[in-house]
Amino acid sequence: MTRSILLERLRDETEAAIRDIVLPVARQRDDPDEPEPRAAQVYRMRLPDGSSAMRKAPYILHQLITGRDAQAAGRRAESTANVRSIFCVYSADEQEGGLLLLNLMERLRIHLLRRGVIGGQFALDLEAGLETLIYPEDTAPYYAGEMMSVWKLPAVEREAREWL
Repeated sequence: MTRSILLERLRDETEAAIRDIVLPVARQRDDPDEPEPRAAQVYRMRLPDGSSAMRKAPYILHQLITGRDAQAAGRRAESTANVRSIFCVYSADEQEGGLLLLNLMERLRIHLLRRGVIGGQFALDLEAGLETLIYPEDTAPYYAGEMMSVWKLPAVEREAREWL
């Protein structure tokens, strides 16, 4: 459950960091009116409807990619999780779209670096680094990028100790 809780806390922190960034929303065929700009929605693991990835823009999707539990001889157990955060925004103006994406990603990056620890138990592993990538493909009027982060989690303690 700890990794699920990490994603919940990351969602909470993301919503707090970006709540005041209002972004354009694409008009859909069945929309009677122009949609109101809004903050990006934040999802965990998958979008509610994977076939509508572009229609959900703007959004941020946090996905647990890998996890690792290890214990070196004579040391405490360690647990980590690698999280990929996918960002998607919409804009009819290509320059504005690229800048909206960059601003959204930067807001979360700076927030996480300042906080360092989220949920009182998950620490951003800066030795592993915090990586960002803006996808170079021409997908206008949609713009996407991702952030890779590594988190230190509370390790699972054994119930029974090995006796030699």
